[in-house]
Amino acid sequence: MKAMVVLGISAYYHDSAAALVKDGVIIAAAAEERFNRVKHFKGFPTLACQFCLSYASVNIEDVDKIVFYEKPFLKFERIIKTQINYSPYGLNTFLSAIPIWLKERLNMRETIKKEITQIFNYTPDDIYFCKHHLSHAALAYYTSPFESCSILVVDAVGENATTSIIKASEGRIKAIKHQQFPHSLGLLYSSFTYYLGFQVNSDEYKVMGLAPYGKRDSDEYKQYKETILSKLVKINNDGSIRLNDELFTFMYGERMVDDKKWAMLFGFPKRESQAPITDHHQNLALAIQDITEDIILKMADYARHTIGLNNLCVVGGCGLNCSAVGKLIENSQLGSVYVPFAPGDDGGAIGCALYMSTFNEEKHPVLHYPYLGPSFNDLEVKMALESENAKYEYVSDSETLYKVISLEIGRGKIVGWFQGRMEFGPRALGNRSILADPRNTQMKDKINSNVKFRESFRPFAPSVLEEFANTIFDTREKSPYMAATFKLKHDIVDLPAITHVNKTARIQTVSFDFNEKFYGLLSTFYKQTGCPVLLNTSFNVMGEPIVCTPADALKTFMNSGIDLLVINNFIVKKQ
Repeated sequence: MKAMVVLGISAYYHDSAAALVKDGVIIAAAAEERFNRVKHFKGFPTLACQFCLSYASVNIEDVDKIVFYEKPFLKFERIIKTQINYSPYGLNTFLSAIPIWLKERLNMRETIKKEITQIFNYTPDDIYFCKHHLSHAALAYYTSPFESCSILVVDAVGENATTSIIKASEGRIKAIKHQQFPHSLGLLYSSFTYYLGFQVNSDEYKVMGLAPYGKRDSDEYKQYKETILSKLVKINNDGSIRLNDELFTFMYGERMVDDKKWAMLFGFPKRESQAPITDHHQNLALAIQDITEDIILKMADYARHTIGLNNLCVVGGCGLNCSAVGKLIENSQLGSVYVPFAPGDDGGAIGCALYMSTFNEEKHPVLHYPYLGPSFNDLEVKMALESENAKYEYVSDSETLYKVISLEIGRGKIVGWFQGRMEFGPRALGNRSILADPRNTQMKDKINSNVKFRESFRPFAPSVLEEFANTIFDTREKSPYMAATFKLKHDIVDLPAITHVNKTARIQTVSFDFNEKFYGLLSTFYKQTGCPVLLNTSFNVMGEPIVCTPADALKTFMNSGIDLLVINNFIVKKQ
């Protein structure tokens, strides 16, 4: 029987991506930004589509279904209703958006057909569509270890839903309940991202990283929290919320909030992007982070009781809030918690393809690895190095490579580590990573300032040998995708470079089966130092996507404070 081949596409909002699935198995997937080097690129994923088909050795004529990750008509209906409800506000914004919708988005079927025709010189018979939250839910369920579970989808907004509770069992997913726009936890959090001077749909994690610098015992924090709960949002027992729309403008404008009204509420103006960060900003970030965690805990508890299943998947953009996910995992009443490797919109490309796929079984019980992008053989790497006249040596034996690089890391060197297939999703999971010694007290500041060129308050994540995770960190759970933060057990080991100010870290647990080469390096570092942990941050600098090709890696290596570059078994040094 011929395998069913599905091409999934997410595009036209942010983080566009493509994925190819055969009979329910993910063969290839990548975000467009990795190829065209435009971070959070929102256009059509042309290069990602080409990669997926090429890697799978599939011709476009052999693709059974091309699926888009949301339903444009439903989204347009919400936009029209919003304009009517909030008229005359936002009329200019609406009028500027209408030509785009009429030209390419309202008839998305023809738009996608034209894109596919331009790429492959072939016009597909039809284009299929999957609801946005079902795309998220399908990614979570079909990559999870669960046969049955509750799914909590929390993001800014899909077509109209902002939060969905979904039941998954016997290989099927079914929506149970929705929260509707504009009452959105994701948009509430993004409003504070905007007010704190960060970029919406990009820098929400900076708010999360800033929050632990706030002081819960301060009057200012308590005042901010009370203001949010009394003026901005009402929280119900089931975790559903209602925003005071008189104080928000994202429904109809280009800004998230009314700056003047918020300045009166909180006593300070919106922070400009390059302005210093003060106690006000830290305490406000902590207030909204704590409120967000409380809301997500309520949502998860309600989902568990409503559906009657202990296992929980969390997905959607808010699934990237690893502090909130850590709180969910700490709450043992919730059972096991799973967050997929790409809970945001890029993952929707995989999710919609899985949703439309035919499975050989009701649900594949195998682990779906996040290493779904391109890889490069030694000849390709050598050609890239020699084209740039790079100084390198080749180590044929991997065990020797691990020993050499582990010694360099232990001596304080910062290493760019480029191996195998590129990860899908926002986290570097050991194939496109920058690595360093987590015991080094200067390493956090050194990498932030000299390598990543980013804000000093930003923390770094640790990768830890899976068998040592619960010895060093306060968790019993595996965390292969860096989905959650956990407390460190400081009576065991001191790791200042990966310990955030609140004594937590967003961990990645690494097993031999999950990533053999990264596990080998970690194991060797442990044998040499007694420390089974490495600092692991994404192989990029601020404002750029994670590197994809050897050429990308060389460019970042030469233009930053990285000391050594390792691509496959090539060791590159700066001249």
